Amino acid sequence: MHYAKPLARLVGALEKLPGIGPKSAQRVAFHILRTSDEESRNLIEAIKEVKEKITQCKVCHNFADRDICDICASEKRDKTTICVVAEPRDVIAMEKTNEFKGTYHVLQGVISPMDGIGPEMLRIRELQARIAEAGVKEVILATNPTIEGDTTAMYLAGILKPFGVKVTRIAHGMPVGGDMDYADQATLIRALEWRREM
Repeated sequence: MHYAKPLARLVGALEKLPGIGPKSAQRVAFHILRTSDEESRNLIEAIKEVKEKITQCKVCHNFADRDICDICASEKRDKTTICVVAEPRDVIAMEKTNEFKGTYHVLQGVISPMDGIGPEMLRIRELQARIAEAGVKEVILATNPTIEGDTTAMYLAGILKPFGVKVTRIAHGMPVGGDMDYADQATLIRALEWRREM
C-alpha cells in the first residue's frame, strides 16, 4: 500500500515495536490520525516524559522515576529476601500476586549465547554485591521456564551458593484450571518434579 510520506514513516516506526505487525501498525497509525490534537499531544508528551524521566533503580535495576524505586525504598519490604527476575515487566507480574513481600533484582535479560548475551552483560555483579553486604538470607530465582531462563537460573545458583544464602527456584507446572490432556510433556514433567506434600 502507498501512504503519504508522513503516514508511511509513522507506520514504519510502529512496525518496529514488539508485537506490532504491518496491519496492527496501520490500525494504530490510522487511529492516531483520527484522535484529537489534544490526545495526540498527550501521547507525544507521555512518550517524551518516559524517555526523559525513567531510569534504573540504583539498587534493584527496575525502572523508576528517581534513584531508588518505591519497592526498594519501602520499610515494609523484607530486605532479606530477593526475587531475581529477567525484566522489569516480571516485577509487575509478581507484584500483581500481592504475595511476595521481599525485594527484587532485575537482571535486564537472560543468558542467551544464540543472541550473544553472556553473564557479563547482565546485572549479576550488582546482585553479588547486594548479597555480600545486605544480610540476604534467600534468593528466589524467578526466570521464565525457557532454555535461556533455566540456563540463567542454573548459572546464578552456582555462583550464589558460596555466599551461604538459600537459593530457590519458582515452581513450574500445571496452570490453575488447566486440563492435563492439553499440557505438553515438559510441563507435566515439571509438575511432577516440583510436587509437594499435602
